[in-house]
Amino acid sequence: MSRDGEKLIELVNELASRVSHLVSDMVPPAAQVLLLNAQRELITALMLIYEHRVTTDSTGRTRRTAPGARRSVQRRRTPTRTGKIPID
Repeated sequence: MSRDGEKLIELVNELASRVSHLVSDMVPPAAQVLLLNAQRELITALMLIYEHRVTTDSTGRTRRTAPGARRSVQRRRTPTRTGKIPID
């Protein structure tokens, strides 16, 4: 992960801890657990979106991780079926 990504994670964690301290006085413990789980899922989704945007270019193609990196195996397309398969 890039240094920017690490800084973003640290910022999100800091904000999350501050919000949880503020909420702990007003929200019952059972609801706190639900809120923490939702917060964790939200942070995970945001990080996945961030990583996806960083690793794809403007045309939607995935960037290579290293400048000289190549795929080791080329995948073949499966042949298209010409007709329906009969089901008994």
